[in-house]
Amino acid sequence: MHFLPENLDKYVVDHSEQEPKLLQQLTRETYQKVLQPIMLSGPYQGRILSMISKLIRPKTILELGTFTGYATLCLAEGLQENGTLHTIDINEELVDFQRNYFDKSDYGHQIIQHTGSALDIIPQLDETFDLIFIDADKPNYSNYYHLIIDKLNTGGVILSDNVLWHGKVVEPLDKKDKSTKAVLDYNTLLKNDERIETVLLPIRDGLTISRKI
Repeated sequence: MHFLPENLDKYVVDHSEQEPKLLQQLTRETYQKVLQPIMLSGPYQGRILSMISKLIRPKTILELGTFTGYATLCLAEGLQENGTLHTIDINEELVDFQRNYFDKSDYGHQIIQHTGSALDIIPQLDETFDLIFIDADKPNYSNYYHLIIDKLNTGGVILSDNVLWHGKVVEPLDKKDKSTKAVLDYNTLLKNDERIETVLLPIRDGLTISRKI
């Protein structure tokens, strides 16, 4: 979803960093072989994730929602040399696809895959994190937040994707629409939690940056 006129959006993209060739290959293969390829972060948002990660220089990253690993590789670009990135996805059918591209990158040895429910896996992780990216099932966004907030280091950042949810956050709510209700509740949670400071950016489908105070 774009919030700028098409010609202005194109200008923004044309004057931003271009995605690496490996990510271009990943995108092509995702569209050829995987259902719902629209779930990819995409080149422009990917460069934003990369830039934020490079600015933070995290030693530890946690990603909720791997899909085919596009955002994973973007976030990994900012890792410290001895850093690690834990990524969680419930779809075991994509594990080999992800690993193939992780190992083609410079960061494969730093990326640890977890398969299963993030609600079960997060409590088992002993590490604390400098950067957390949430891009998984919307009804559990608030549940994920409550599990990860104490694992986020002071000064650490949470990035939350799809927080404008196709613009539905400002439309009359359908009581049967659990995902939109969950996103609305999550956005309110971020706004009101005094442990963090939050800015919601109208980038693509909405990206929130929350910093732990």
